[in-house]
Amino acid sequence: MSEHPSPDLRVCVVGAGAVGGMIGARLAASGTATSALARGETLEALRHNGWRLIEHDGEISGPVRASDDAAELGPHDVVVVAVKAQSLPELAPRLTPLLGPDTVVVPAMNGVPWWFCDGLGGPVDGRRLRAVDPDGVIAEALPPARVIGCVVHLSASTASPGVVLHGTKHSLILGEPHGGTSERLESVATLLRHGGFDVTLSRRIQDDVWFKLWGNLTMNPISVLTGTTMDRIIADPLVEQLISAIMSEAREIGRRIGTPVAQDIAERLEITRSMGSMRTSMLQDADAGRSIELDALVGAVSELGQAVDVATPFTDALLGLTRVAAQARGLYPA
Repeated sequence: MSEHPSPDLRVCVVGAGAVGGMIGARLAASGTATSALARGETLEALRHNGWRLIEHDGEISGPVRASDDAAELGPHDVVVVAVKAQSLPELAPRLTPLLGPDTVVVPAMNGVPWWFCDGLGGPVDGRRLRAVDPDGVIAEALPPARVIGCVVHLSASTASPGVVLHGTKHSLILGEPHGGTSERLESVATLLRHGGFDVTLSRRIQDDVWFKLWGNLTMNPISVLTGTTMDRIIADPLVEQLISAIMSEAREIGRRIGTPVAQDIAERLEITRSMGSMRTSMLQDADAGRSIELDALVGAVSELGQAVDVATPFTDALLGLTRVAAQARGLYPA
């Protein structure tokens, strides 16, 4: 396998926000031909200025072909989907013009994805999660067979439309939903490594999805309920008890569906404490008046608990409280 990606590869980034913008900018700067499906002020900024990424040691920029019409952009070799999970059921059917016969879809998203149960094995293998894909439109438009699973470990923010500020980390975990390795997995990994990302290949990507979710399914919604930072949330002993109870429920679900978590809850909470006064991504969305991805982070956990007969009273309470609070602010559908 070559250390460099094919010079003819074409990549389209769907959603040119913080994560999508960072991926697009780095790929374009490394010489990959990139397109972006965007809208509004972000689309205009990309058309006029191309990709712009502010790193610790300077700015990275690169050319991009940007449009709000997938048909205008046409088929690509790789489509990186970097949108909020709640927007995908409406968006996915409009993405089919981006797909050719062998197009690979790389979802760089938070929470439990629509493809999660495909290839998982065990009691929920092949299950469609209604919390994520209620009518099956995502799986129909973006079949799991096209997917290379991706878990994102980086922090970035949007400084202004079309301008991304890189915070910390630049790690991506990739894996085939059905496990093992493949030529297309190696090809996507090479592409992203050439763009400067630290890429790890997983032989069971669902384990990595569940492990990341296990750590953030509590702090995100609680931050919306409290309107405060992670350090203040976890400093309250009663809230810490609630977090531990929810993590215990999610750990048992993971054990039963085949994605066990080896880490201790106390160890994970210490890592959270070490992150200091961070504002979660969900709190940033709520403060900006954007809808929150509650279903992919919490609703899917509750649904999987029901599927494998794990009682989730604490998870359900957090889901209900956050849903009501978000509905009152117009951040979640009534």
